[in-house]
Amino acid sequence: QVQLEESGGGLVQPGGSLRLSCAASGGTFSKNVMAWFRQAPGKEREFVAAISRYGSSTDYADSVKGRFTISRDNAKNTGYLQADNLLPEDTAVYYCAAKELFRNVVQSAMYDYWGQGTQVTVSS
Repeated sequence: QVQLEESGGGLVQPGGSLRLSCAASGGTFSKNVMAWFRQAPGKEREFVAAISRYGSSTDYADSVKGRFTISRDNAKNTGYLQADNLLPEDTAVYYCAAKELFRNVVQSAMYDYWGQGTQVTVSS
């Protein structure tokens, strides 16, 4: 059983940056694909980015390509999402998720483990 805990959210101005972290415990972090999803008020949860077990493969939503970077440090059991050039439409609760295989990574229903989320607000 893997437990995930996000941190690093907050209020930032448009064009600013945040680095989100996802700390894993209770399992072998390197055995799991890690992903970030987000959910804005009144909207469905949407895929943001995913990274394979050892970081050799990544996938991004079109809306964040070139602005966000997903990474992981298996020695620290931690994953990251570097979010740059933030836009007001990036405002959402960001969730970390994990599953075994790097397959169908954009589908939230395929993930076994979820964190509680961290709020990101982009506003001037």
